[in-house]
Amino acid sequence: MEKLKDKYRRFKEWKQHPHQVAPLSEEEHECTTCGTHYQGNYCPRCGQSAKIGRYSFKNAFLLFLDVWGLGNRGMFRSIRDLLLRPGYMIRDYLGGMQMAYFPPFKMYFLLSALSLLMDTGMNIQGINRLEHQKKESEELVMSFKTEAEQAEAHEKTTSEEIGKTLVKEEQKNEGQEQISEKISRWSEQHVSVLMLISLLLFSCPLWLLFRHSPAMPDIRLSESFVAMVFISNMLFIYGIVPSLFCFSLKAETIYSLLSVLLIIIPIKQLSGYSYWHTIWRLALAAFALFFILILLCVVAGTVLAIISVN
Repeated sequence: MEKLKDKYRRFKEWKQHPHQVAPLSEEEHECTTCGTHYQGNYCPRCGQSAKIGRYSFKNAFLLFLDVWGLGNRGMFRSIRDLLLRPGYMIRDYLGGMQMAYFPPFKMYFLLSALSLLMDTGMNIQGINRLEHQKKESEELVMSFKTEAEQAEAHEKTTSEEIGKTLVKEEQKNEGQEQISEKISRWSEQHVSVLMLISLLLFSCPLWLLFRHSPAMPDIRLSESFVAMVFISNMLFIYGIVPSLFCFSLKAETIYSLLSVLLIIIPIKQLSGYSYWHTIWRLALAAFALFFILILLCVVAGTVLAIISVN
């Protein structure tokens, strides 16, 4: 038991330590690109690594991974720290330690692409999970409909008088439905962009509630937005599990809700507040975001109604 306590204590101490940069090499090098003689790990003139030499299968594989950001050591370090010390890692990045970690926005789009690949067939079952979940949700909606509602809907469709009024209503709302379908189709095709907009909206109340935190008393709105992008990257990493192992719709919903609760950990580590102060501030920020989204929906609905009338 004492050993476990000691390991946990050392783990807590490690979480709060920033990334340690490797010492400079004292070996003499000649840059193969510009011919500069130097000591260190990189050429001071052109920036080429001292480890670059003749091509090999290992080098070719690392270059292939680097195209996707996976060959960069900062990517693996960023994933590790987002899982083990997310708030401290974000604080280090915002404090200026940017070369040690992968850029948050580039990481966001790479993880979005990876998630899409897994959902469309790159999983252990090789199935398109998007279509499968769509069928599951449709079956779930149909199961909630009672027999009386289905019979009533059938009677309405067979009634001529009601059918005429429905035709008139459909003609009136046809333009509005077409616009709604276009918006819905655009939303499905630009999920990542909409998520970034939601993160930006959420960053505003979050910044107001955490801008005088003990650990970062002078945090800016832009830094709050970057922090939320990093936290969404953390959730993307956790979200790989249900995508890879093809969870059912119900199991994935429960898993996603539990994963969202993990937002408390990086926010607490980043701000320096206690869990209680972190939770009630996050609850207020979430309520503010909900109010903003409702307001935007009302405005969008009003605009659509005006367009359909004209």
